[in-house]
Amino acid sequence: MASKDPYREQLKQDFGSLFNTLELDEAQQHYLRSRWLDQVLWMENKAGRARDRYYRLRLTTIIGGVLVPVLVSLNNVDNRRADAIIRWSTVGISTVVAACAAVEEFFKYGERWRHYRRSVESLKTQGWQFSQLTGLYTQYPTHEEAFDFFASQVEDIIQKDVETYSTTVATAKRHEDSAQQRGF
Repeated sequence: MASKDPYREQLKQDFGSLFNTLELDEAQQHYLRSRWLDQVLWMENKAGRARDRYYRLRLTTIIGGVLVPVLVSLNNVDNRRADAIIRWSTVGISTVVAACAAVEEFFKYGERWRHYRRSVESLKTQGWQFSQLTGLYTQYPTHEEAFDFFASQVEDIIQKDVETYSTTVATAKRHEDSAQQRGF
């Protein structure tokens, strides 16, 4: 079973407590939890996973890219066995570097990370401004009156997220799912 992300759990708890203080009807409270908070938590998870994959692939590429020239410069040793080890290490590390760079470029984990991070931060900004009746919500005297505008802002962010995802990320995602099904 996957371990729980402490930050996501804190967000869930903090916003849950905050929602309880707002004077909203049951349907509005349900929307906050089932639509807004669910999307925030889901996108936080997706952003974190994409960031982790991006960092692993990039770090492997960077470290391997630094090691290969060092190994190439050591390639003229007098010991045949050491020379063979260095040569095969160079080939192996070069292959790993090329594979990591290709996988990151193909699945675009860096773009995914930035995409989800932008979307989730926009959602959180809307949530905080709504809860404090600041920013776009200063014109509303109560949360109940601001709610419809808040919901439309949230849906706009989600719609933009879906459009961006389907045009820039989904193609790579289909390839990733296909590769996972084949065991890669």
